[in-house]
Amino acid sequence: MGAVTEYVLEELRLFRTSRKLSQEEFGKTIGYSGSHVSSVETGQRPPTSEYMRQIDQAFETGGTFERMLLRLSKLDSTPAWLREWIEWERSAQLLRWYEPAYIPGLLQTEAYARATMTGVHLTPEQVEQRVQSRLDRQALLTADNPPQFVFVVDEMVLRRPMRGQPTVMAQQLDHLITLAELPHVQILVVPREVGVYPGLQGGFILATLPDQSVVAHLDHQVRAQIVDRAEDLATLQGTWEAIRSEALPRTQSLELIREAAKEWT
Repeated sequence: MGAVTEYVLEELRLFRTSRKLSQEEFGKTIGYSGSHVSSVETGQRPPTSEYMRQIDQAFETGGTFERMLLRLSKLDSTPAWLREWIEWERSAQLLRWYEPAYIPGLLQTEAYARATMTGVHLTPEQVEQRVQSRLDRQALLTADNPPQFVFVVDEMVLRRPMRGQPTVMAQQLDHLITLAELPHVQILVVPREVGVYPGLQGGFILATLPDQSVVAHLDHQVRAQIVDRAEDLATLQGTWEAIRSEALPRTQSLELIREAAKEWT
């Protein structure tokens, strides 16, 4: 947990205790359960912008806590629109990630990550910031107590040229092969002969938290969207199951990745 997050959590705890409210009483006031408040204060759940907004409204703070979250987010190199998701990602016990167009960010090499941002309307400084943020997130893969990972990619992700840079693709697929051998990482491939299948309209990530609740991440052209409504999550989990049912088993997927890697050398 970073120093910025620790500071926010300490301010939240002090604010509640200064009003002599239990976590249950505080939660009732802002529209959350006591267990949710406890999870936030102990760092198991991130203090989202909506959570902060509810505190501001309930206690008429004039927007103090929402501004705090916004201002402190600028102290970190991670883009503000991605920060909230990264907190969920770090808390997860299981991450299920589907990508129809790119190698998932946690599995990307530095060269591949940089190539995906070339030609986009970003300054060189913004490109470097986003590449570094992506690489920093990959520490999850080698953490002492890592979550379980299940990645599903479309076969075309392995075959699509990266702006005329075959070396980038060769290195990227070799990296995938190495990661796929980790016991807590599964990389599955939907073969092209499947044709059209559910999920092709866009990638998403499902994070299962320690309390077994699930939150999702949708990546759009401009920014990410976090989804936690029960109805939307049920739809995404149904889509995930449909996608995974079309994917090859772990061993066959690894064989397909190895086969594709040879084509780039």
